[in-house]
Amino acid sequence: MGGRVDHEYSYLFKMVLIGDSGVGKSNILSRFTRNHFSLDSKSTIGVEFATKSLQRSWFMVRVHFSTIKLRSVSQSFNAILWNR
Repeated sequence: MGGRVDHEYSYLFKMVLIGDSGVGKSNILSRFTRNHFSLDSKSTIGVEFATKSLQRSWFMVRVHFSTIKLRSVSQSFNAILWNR
């Protein structure tokens, strides 16, 4: 009953871009996955996800990206550490 399993790649990497608000995480993600960069982009609300597949000579690599604001991460860790 689960989702479709996709084995069209040899390697799967999951990367998380973490940083302060307004430093360009979403623009890095956009540039790498869609070949688009904007100096006038708005700040991302929440988390952004993207996927990029790269064909290399005899294998396929798929990379799953997500972006997270540093404040969101530190708040989550504080909640885990101090709210026991």
